Amino acid sequence: MSRVIKIRRGLDIRLTGSAEKIYHVAERSSTYAVKPPDFPGLVPKMAVHPGDRVKAGSVLFFDKQLPEIKFCSPVSGTVKSVERGERRRIMEVVIEADRDLQYIDFKPAKSSDLNRDEIIQKLLDSGLWPTIRQRPYAIIARPGKRPRDIFISGFDTAPLAPDMDFIVKGKNEDFQTGLDVLAKLTDGEIHLSLEDDYPADSVFAKAKNVKLYYFNGPHPTGNPGVQIHHIKPVNKGEVVWYVGPQEVIMIGKLFRKGVYDALKVIALTGSEIKRPVYYKLISGASIEQLISNNVTPGNHRYISGNVLSGSGITSTGHLGFYDNQVTVIPEGDHFEFIGWATPGFRKFSASRTFLSWLFPGRKYKVDTNYNGSQRAFVMSGEYEKVLPMNIYPVHLLKAILADDIERMENLGIYEIAEEDFALCEYVCTSKIEVQALVRQGIELMIKEVES
Repeated sequence: MSRVIKIRRGLDIRLTGSAEKIYHVAERSSTYAVKPPDFPGLVPKMAVHPGDRVKAGSVLFFDKQLPEIKFCSPVSGTVKSVERGERRRIMEVVIEADRDLQYIDFKPAKSSDLNRDEIIQKLLDSGLWPTIRQRPYAIIARPGKRPRDIFISGFDTAPLAPDMDFIVKGKNEDFQTGLDVLAKLTDGEIHLSLEDDYPADSVFAKAKNVKLYYFNGPHPTGNPGVQIHHIKPVNKGEVVWYVGPQEVIMIGKLFRKGVYDALKVIALTGSEIKRPVYYKLISGASIEQLISNNVTPGNHRYISGNVLSGSGITSTGHLGFYDNQVTVIPEGDHFEFIGWATPGFRKFSASRTFLSWLFPGRKYKVDTNYNGSQRAFVMSGEYEKVLPMNIYPVHLLKAILADDIERMENLGIYEIAEEDFALCEYVCTSKIEVQALVRQGIELMIKEVES
């Protein structure tokens, strides 16, 4: 019998603008991008130059430290530009897409006919290896290490998150093929986590080669890190891998069709979207076609991902590699008279600061305003209410600030990622950039412990 795990700590941020469960056809994007900042710890080295012709599956750049890990173009076309930021850091490689896509043929294969090394090599060559991430550190999995277990989260609890059951519906064969491939990469088990509130789609419920778990609770219950913590935590010296459902499907399509097919389903969400729906598009697509004539007038924040842990992009920016949604909310660039002291019937609060707590079912329109400035980092007890892990978050963050490696290890640095602390940042009375601090600690651990 499948295990049910109830999570009590956390917070559901109820926002307006959830996507209606219908597919909408958007005009194909003229440009696509692969963005090195989507991959923490990556030091990219270019394999192409502006003007070069590529096919879907052609290598654009690779990891300078681990050159076997390649990052490939999701479409065929011409390399339009290599966008750089501060200190000439590569921010994105933009491809101008062909009208008719051409794919590199990686040859279909059955996982049962290949050994583990051959499967890994196929994933590396096709550019699909980056779909597999690891804990500790929430980075791309290291091909040379064998994972204790592999985890897949079959649902997402972030604000306005897409319905994974709706996204994977009808993709039984590709999903199962992907699972069969992953099963050969570990001597342990594949743990598939589902939501307990309603029956899962048959793609998940009838999956083989997996151990099913059902979760019930508020965000961040859908985060892989929280699920790993409650199913089988990561100890020092251990490595586990995790993969998203759509990435499992991409792996399945690679082995069934022999091509790098980056087609995915995303949800267009947010209070400023006139018609929030689901779109089928290729990973890395520009959002320009999605929002054309579909946003309200005004100054908006465009986010690839969710409002808590997504990345800000422009109105012509590109979808992130791991993101399954685009969110559009107002910019918080206005002055508010007496701020938090107003009654706040239409303001969401994690505490009872505003009278809106009297209306538990109401949904809210939020903006990016900090509603305060940074102040002393004090013990408030707020973090513990929204982090459903048996760790001391403030103590861990202060250990990171002090560069105390031993204390960071003892306090759970191996189990966490930025997204697990996103709610801590949201409720923080000190306005600390908690997620950036978590990544700072992880990078220190990689430098001091792994090198």
